[in-house]
Amino acid sequence: MSGHSKWNNIKRKKEATDAKKASIFTKIGREMAVAIKESGSDPNSNSKLRDVIAKAKANNVPNDNIKRMIEKYSSSADGADYETISYEGYGPSGIAVIVEAMTDNRNRTAGDMRHFFDKYGKGLGATGCVSWQFEKKGVLIVEKDGYDEDEFLMTALDAGADDVALDGDVFEILTTPDDFGKVREALEAKKVSFLEAGVQMVPLTTVTLENEDDIKNMQKLIDMLESNDDVQEVYHNWEDAE
Repeated sequence: MSGHSKWNNIKRKKEATDAKKASIFTKIGREMAVAIKESGSDPNSNSKLRDVIAKAKANNVPNDNIKRMIEKYSSSADGADYETISYEGYGPSGIAVIVEAMTDNRNRTAGDMRHFFDKYGKGLGATGCVSWQFEKKGVLIVEKDGYDEDEFLMTALDAGADDVALDGDVFEILTTPDDFGKVREALEAKKVSFLEAGVQMVPLTTVTLENEDDIKNMQKLIDMLESNDDVQEVYHNWEDAE
């Protein structure tokens, strides 16, 4: 997340997705493996798996690939040794950064995180050092094209959303984490498709970087984190200048 500039941020992420599609598929597959290990391969009875499937669709993973992933991880031990770890640290000028990782080697991942934060930011911090600057929310991003603003607002609120905002060419729908699946499924039933769908750490306030070196290092930090195989999500409170 890069502050409120959702459309520019999504376009940047979509461009990166096109260049790193195999990596995206691998990371989603890892999430799927863990979800299946925890609660089984039937999406009807596994809400976490349903959420991963929605995330996969938002990242343009074809339905056939999703089906093959479910079949693969239902009959294998992949994902058995993965653990989820969160790291918190500081980017240039104290930008708050949270990294969610899924790893089978805690020492390797911690070493990589420490290296990235030391080289491009201000270092890793203790658990809780920046998470107070974020709020966990269900986030659904929908392209505005084809929807009447007032009608869509009522549709999302009727589905149980806490808030709906129009940001450029997209609607941003926020829910509580507990209501995320219910709201997503209610909108899916109305044939709404998503550019993003997931429970995220949303910054309460954002920070603008003015120094050119800080901007370059912050972007490099994000790029290095997102390209790491163990990293699932990167959240920060940098207000993207794009």
